[in-house]
Amino acid sequence: MQKTLFKKYLRVTSLIIVVSFLFLGVVTIAFLSNNWQREKRDLLNTNAQSVAEVVSRYGMSNDTQYVFNAILMQTFIETFCKNIKGNIIITDTDGNILLFVSSSGSSINHKAVDKSIMQGALKGTYTSQGSMNNVLDQSYYVVGVPIKILTKNGTAATAGAVFTASNSNALNDFRIEILKVFFLAAIAAFLVSFCIVWLFSYKMVLPLRQMAVAAHNFGEGNFSVRVPVNTDDEIGQLALAFNNMAVALASGEGMRRSFIANVSHELKTPMTTIAGFIDGILDGTIPPEKQNSYLKIVSQEIKRLSRLVRTMLDLSRIDNGELRLRPSRFDLTNTILVTLITFEKSIDDKRLEIRGLEDAESLFVDGDPDMIHQVVYNLFENAVKFTNEGGYIEVKITDLSDRVDVKIKNSGHGIAPDEITMIFDRFYKTDKSRSQDKNGMGLGLYLVRSMLKLHGGEITVSSVEDEYCEFDFWLPKISEQPKLKDNSKEQAKSE
Repeated sequence: MQKTLFKKYLRVTSLIIVVSFLFLGVVTIAFLSNNWQREKRDLLNTNAQSVAEVVSRYGMSNDTQYVFNAILMQTFIETFCKNIKGNIIITDTDGNILLFVSSSGSSINHKAVDKSIMQGALKGTYTSQGSMNNVLDQSYYVVGVPIKILTKNGTAATAGAVFTASNSNALNDFRIEILKVFFLAAIAAFLVSFCIVWLFSYKMVLPLRQMAVAAHNFGEGNFSVRVPVNTDDEIGQLALAFNNMAVALASGEGMRRSFIANVSHELKTPMTTIAGFIDGILDGTIPPEKQNSYLKIVSQEIKRLSRLVRTMLDLSRIDNGELRLRPSRFDLTNTILVTLITFEKSIDDKRLEIRGLEDAESLFVDGDPDMIHQVVYNLFENAVKFTNEGGYIEVKITDLSDRVDVKIKNSGHGIAPDEITMIFDRFYKTDKSRSQDKNGMGLGLYLVRSMLKLHGGEITVSSVEDEYCEFDFWLPKISEQPKLKDNSKEQAKSE
């Protein structure tokens, strides 16, 4: 049988409630029993003192003997017996029983009380639970007090003792009654508590069950399931985080599928072109005078495949933390100019205007020249690709006190506001129809930001739809070798 969290919580909580009730019951019964015993002993002691006082009044003593009128006292003592619902024993100083009165019909087994008991009673207050060494026929709560009288010469003397006894079985009856009441109250309270705990446990565990169902759906590729968020406590925060994770998984899954489709297309198209032209050259379908022209196309497609492989390798190295800087001092302005020359044909074909480089001067920075070249290349590739026919590309290089700032702005359709925050995510493509970006995989800007972060820099974007799009990146001015993390151990291994 499956041990669910709901059952475990309900079982543990119920056990805690039962143990708490048992502990409370034991403490309550013990407290009430002690209180009952104390009150019973106080009652016995009060009545014993009263009997001793009455006896001292109706008795008289000479120098050698105390005279006790048992017949006269019995009527008074029977009243006290009824009050304590027990027995009263009056003895002389030697323990001889002068009078025994019982309200319950009990009897005595001996005519005298042991000297050890008498010593305790004559010295002060004697209390015990038992049969007074078999004087009584069963167990009793017993209290004994001395009888003090005045002699003829006016001095106080001890003439005997009074013992009041109450059946100890009454305590057991009292405990049983208390236990019955407590047991019934405990059952009622437990049933109510169990229902409340069951409802609370069910509601508390319900979001976890919903998360388990959602996680099962995620495992099957269904990322549309969401967990209801009804509270602001830890469970609610967990449900909210779970839903956010689902959104991220759904987005990542969509990007992954798009990436696979793009990579498949990028691999299939040049490979088909290369295979077709080479087969045409080998079987003579393409005449010799046109072979050079087709070989140039094959060379371009091979370079295209090489760029794709390099991009994938860079992505893998970034994910594994293996992409390291090889810093040196280089001319950033020259890197930008050389990169622009690479796109000269595309710029001429679209009749684009290049602004901002008319009076550009050399500006040396510290960093990895290959990485920065790739950063600039990817940004210009996007700019040329998405600039409208006859539009412009504006480049602005600013030398600041602590950094070098580069802005690349192009006219055109721009980027929608809801896509601005996502364009640096891997596999994300704004041109989902592939009408303009036919060769992109959604990795260019992700690599740009990753490489700039390795240098300690950053890149931002601003855009107005149907007007322009501007990318702004900066590199810090540093005197030490820039690096993202300590690669000394890795370099030592490679050496």
